[in-house]
Amino acid sequence: MCHETPCVSLGAELTEASEEVAMNAIVVYESVFGNTRAIAEVIAQGLGSVPVVPVHEADEQYETVDLLVVGGPTHMHGLSSARSRRLGAEGVHEHGGGHVEPDATEEPGLRSWLRDLPPDAAGRAAAFDTRLDKSPWVTGAAARGIARRLRNHGFEVVATESFLVEDSEGPLVEGELDRARAWGAELARSFASPVAHPVGR
Repeated sequence: MCHETPCVSLGAELTEASEEVAMNAIVVYESVFGNTRAIAEVIAQGLGSVPVVPVHEADEQYETVDLLVVGGPTHMHGLSSARSRRLGAEGVHEHGGGHVEPDATEEPGLRSWLRDLPPDAAGRAAAFDTRLDKSPWVTGAAARGIARRLRNHGFEVVATESFLVEDSEGPLVEGELDRARAWGAELARSFASPVAHPVGR
């Protein structure tokens, strides 16, 4: 079964709201089975159709934006590793079926990209992840590790959020794409206000 990006129609009201508060932001993501990429793309729509970049192509583009949004899948209670991404991709290929992103094992991965950020980076950031539809005490949440690493490099993390999948390879739980788009729009609105407030949990 293929878990390519689902096609979800945009509500006119939400689209207009996103365009009104379009901001200087970028979404950087890592994805193995396509679920996190799908979430990243609709968060970017909510922010006002900002750039969406896989982490191995991100380089230092974050230096010129007002908001850096970073996300990845939850593997083994936290951020993925080169090994977990490789094993996930190999498992799908061995058992047949399923979708694996063509760049799933490209380097740098999210863990090493975050490690190599400059120690005195400045600016605002938000973190998200995809994880199984269970208690975070059971699954863990990569967004927590992403946020911690961003803070360690000097970023002010204004929001973190998890988006849910039915199984490790997907698909996304129904409604999560809409929720991610709305989260992006809420982030954009918070930056359009005189005082930006934390968004989500």
